[in-house]
Amino acid sequence: MRKTSLDSVYQFAKNDSRIIFIGSDLGPGVMEGMKQEMPERFFMEGVSEQHIIGMAAGLAMEGFIPYINTIATFLTRRCYEQVALDLCLQDLPVRLIASGGGAVYAPLGPTHLAVEDIAIMRALPNMTVVAPCDAQEMRRLMAASIDWPHPIYIRLAKGGDQVVSRPENNFEIGKAIVLKDPGTGLFVTTGVMTQLALKAADVLANQGLDCGVMHMHTIKPLDQSALEFWLPKTQAVVTVEEHTRIGGLGSAVLELCSDLMHEHVSKIARIGIPDHFAEQYGSQETLLKYWGITVESLCQTMRAKLKKA
Repeated sequence: MRKTSLDSVYQFAKNDSRIIFIGSDLGPGVMEGMKQEMPERFFMEGVSEQHIIGMAAGLAMEGFIPYINTIATFLTRRCYEQVALDLCLQDLPVRLIASGGGAVYAPLGPTHLAVEDIAIMRALPNMTVVAPCDAQEMRRLMAASIDWPHPIYIRLAKGGDQVVSRPENNFEIGKAIVLKDPGTGLFVTTGVMTQLALKAADVLANQGLDCGVMHMHTIKPLDQSALEFWLPKTQAVVTVEEHTRIGGLGSAVLELCSDLMHEHVSKIARIGIPDHFAEQYGSQETLLKYWGITVESLCQTMRAKLKKA
C-alpha cells in the first residue's frame, strides 16, 4: 500500500503542478524519481513531524496540495495540536499518509502501534479518515484525493495484502462498498479487516449462514445512507476493526444508530482491540490472535448475535 500511494503521488505530480511531497526521515531512496525530476516539490525534513505539518499548511495556503508520509503514531500522537490547528481549523487540503495502522509495527511495541489513530483523527472537525482494504483500492483513493477540499488521514496497512476490491465497485470518498450482499448477518469493516470479514463470511456460508460484508473504507464522513438501507434488512451486525473499540468504526456505527436508528443498536456487536496498550511483542498476526481478532472470533461473534436475534 505504501509503495502504491507514494508512486501515485509521483505520477500525479507529473501532471499537476499543485502536488508536493513531504517526508519525515523516510530513509534514502524513497521517492527518488520525484526527487530527481522535480526537486522543487520534494522535501525530506528529518525527524520533525510538528514542523512538516505547519510547513504543509503554509504550502496549502499558497495553492499547493501537499502529501505527507511518515509512521502513523508520529502523524497522530506526536503532532496532534498542529494537525488540529494548522490543518483542520483552516480546513486545508493536506493528505496525511500514515504508515503502519493498527498492529503493523508489532515488533516495535506500543510506542509504534497506531491503535487509537482513527478515534483521535475522526474527533477533529473537517478531517476525513480513510482506510483502504488493499493496494488497488489505495490507487483509486489517491486519485480521488487530489481535489478533495478537506484534510485527509489515510491509514496504511503493511503492504502485500490480498486484493479483494474490484474496479467495478468504483470508489468514492464517503461511500461504503458492499462486497457481499447481506443475508441474516452483516459484517461492517474497514481497512484490511475487510479481508478477514470476507473469509469469515465464506466460513459461515459453508455452515448455512448467509452473512454480507460492507467495506466502510471511509470512517469519516460515515456513509449514513448505506447503513440506513442495509441495517434494517439484517438480524445481526458485527463491526470489525484493527483499532481500539473506543472511538473507531464500531463507535461511529453505534453513534449513528443511537442518533437515527436506535431500534437497531441491540443487533450490533463490536470486534476490536481491548482498551489497554499492547502487552506483547511479536508479529501483527500474533497480536491480532492475542486480541481475539481472527476469522474464528468473527464467526463465533456473528453466530452468537444471530442466536439472540
